[in-house]
Amino acid sequence: MEFITIKVTCPSELIDVLIAELFEVGFDSFQEFESGFEGSCEHAQFDEEKVTVIFNSYPNVSFVIKEQEKVNWNEEWEKNYDPIIVGSSCIVRASFHEAQPQFQYQIVVTPKMSFGTGHHATTYQVLDYQMTLDHQGKKVLDVGTGTGILAIMAQKRGASSITATDIDEWCIENSKENFSLNDVEDVSLIQGQISEVNASGFDIIIANINKNVLLDQIKDYAGRLVEGGQLILSGFYEQDVKDLEVETGKHGLEKLKTTTRDKWAMLVLNKLSV
Repeated sequence: MEFITIKVTCPSELIDVLIAELFEVGFDSFQEFESGFEGSCEHAQFDEEKVTVIFNSYPNVSFVIKEQEKVNWNEEWEKNYDPIIVGSSCIVRASFHEAQPQFQYQIVVTPKMSFGTGHHATTYQVLDYQMTLDHQGKKVLDVGTGTGILAIMAQKRGASSITATDIDEWCIENSKENFSLNDVEDVSLIQGQISEVNASGFDIIIANINKNVLLDQIKDYAGRLVEGGQLILSGFYEQDVKDLEVETGKHGLEKLKTTTRDKWAMLVLNKLSV
């Protein structure tokens, strides 16, 4: 399968904005860097005219577009991928690393072009919080599951029902592999938007995406969450917390806590009784 990658160099305050705009024109996998980000989409989804229109509005931004064949990500990541230790109890490692049974939670991943290996500060914070949150017998929804590791942690913590979604075929493929590697069964895996999740009554909803997508979908999360349930949001900068607090407050959600790591934030909310 051929795909298009776009490497964007831009000020940090424009990263979320540009990712959201590229998402709207077919790009569905992103990796952020200090000076910008890289995005990708299947060749069939690429519309050069729409991309040009977006970047014509940002004169201080540069970008390079490349056409690539599907990469052997296992081979590439094996050269560079190191295990990540979250807190004192969790390790996220690749399938080619040796087992480390001294950790209570050991999550094994097969690296592909999916976001969410634990190396990024947003994924790290959610995993760290999950280890303190009671999942026992809970119904969990993981929106934008990526590698699937947040859903994997939910099951390791005792969740009784897990639904995971992603719009990206790569992520669906990768999360299936990772569920199998971690003996995670009976996950309802949906390729598509939150609107395609017909179930509701979730005790815990996790969404590690980006600010603009989160703001657009808060109403969907709130409507699927039980009273007293928790919504865990990440994928945005600490300066964006206020905007998310304002929007979540419109839908009966009350802040429980925030954390930050490397300027990235996580926001935990509780759904109030009506």
